[in-house]
Amino acid sequence: MFPSPDSPNLLPIIMPQLGESIAEATIVRVTFAVGDRVEADKDLLEVETNKAVMGVTAPCGGILRELSATIGESYAVGATLGYLEISEEDAERLGLNDAPPAPAEKPKKKKAAGISGAAEAESIKPSRKAVEPTVSGLPVPAHAGGASFLSPRMKARMAELGLHAADLAGVAGSGAGGRVTIDDLERFLQDLERNTISPASSMRVAVADAMRRSWTRPLATVVLPVQLDILLAHRKLQTVKAGPALYALRALAITLSEMPTVAGRLIGDRVIHPRSIDIGFAVEAEDGVLVPVIRHADQSPLVDLVERYNRLVELARARRLPGSDTGGSIATITNYGVFGLTMATPIPLPEQSILLGIGVGRVTPFWDQEKKVFVPVTEAQFTLSFDHRVLDGGAAGRLLQRVSNLLGTPEEL
Repeated sequence: MFPSPDSPNLLPIIMPQLGESIAEATIVRVTFAVGDRVEADKDLLEVETNKAVMGVTAPCGGILRELSATIGESYAVGATLGYLEISEEDAERLGLNDAPPAPAEKPKKKKAAGISGAAEAESIKPSRKAVEPTVSGLPVPAHAGGASFLSPRMKARMAELGLHAADLAGVAGSGAGGRVTIDDLERFLQDLERNTISPASSMRVAVADAMRRSWTRPLATVVLPVQLDILLAHRKLQTVKAGPALYALRALAITLSEMPTVAGRLIGDRVIHPRSIDIGFAVEAEDGVLVPVIRHADQSPLVDLVERYNRLVELARARRLPGSDTGGSIATITNYGVFGLTMATPIPLPEQSILLGIGVGRVTPFWDQEKKVFVPVTEAQFTLSFDHRVLDGGAAGRLLQRVSNLLGTPEEL
């Protein structure tokens, strides 16, 4: 039996922690109306983060008595989104306080920082960061950038407007030594208002922030041509076929398990080594890129990874990746060859030191030393971008060469 409407057994519906680096989420769908009976583990709401669309579930059965969340608004992790009336037994099991909860307050809405469409720059509203997000337990700087020659007054004004130093890269400073002054900033903002302005998606803002933080490190890239003929012949013989990116992911995982020192991250004066070989892979999604992760990629043979890989690709494209399948990886694979690109210099994620890129495979002449003749081979340029504080060129080259050797013996994968 469920209690009457005036029962004190009201369980708050809380915005959960949906991922290691997630500080807020936007309500995109409400699945029940106030007064509806809800079964345990059913989605009460669907929320969208910068990574995926996920559900906020009911921990037990009950009646939805109040819903204070609004579709289209963002709420911080821990915000109360409504109340569920539950039975005495469930209230006791969940340790719900017998005292009636305080009257529900509207959860604080997280407004996106940006430039408004008003003519005056003063109309720009400051952003308020309700929760400090983290990546692998380390704080994520909200305003990281390569700022230089910015006065305290300028920094304060930029923080008020939610701007980064990178946003002012196109501003010609009129101050001493080329400094950007407050007047330069205000003129720049007023000039922006004369243009067509559209809001950036949450994913685009997240990608921009990650790339700003990544670029604060000294990054380098090495390149190696890799022959794919043996790999492609091996793939044709398989019942369950893996793509070249998954072959490369498995080869990288084996290599990192053999060379653990290159998988570390430099934090202060210490190198942090991973607890497991978890490898991410880039998947293009609407207005951005998502990075699903295959955990313990060094411990499963290639054939056992195909189904998991394909499932994660589908979830990523639908932006429905669960938090357990994102974040915490030590490296990423990106196959920019699918766009016809021969070579690129991709940027590792802020919490990673290495990123392996794969160019398009092309038939090219190769000199056969034994036959003394050119023969056609399928070759792709593989790039390894890395944090130069952690790896030197020699270590990066050996890592890339080992990956190439493993791809030449795909039966070992």
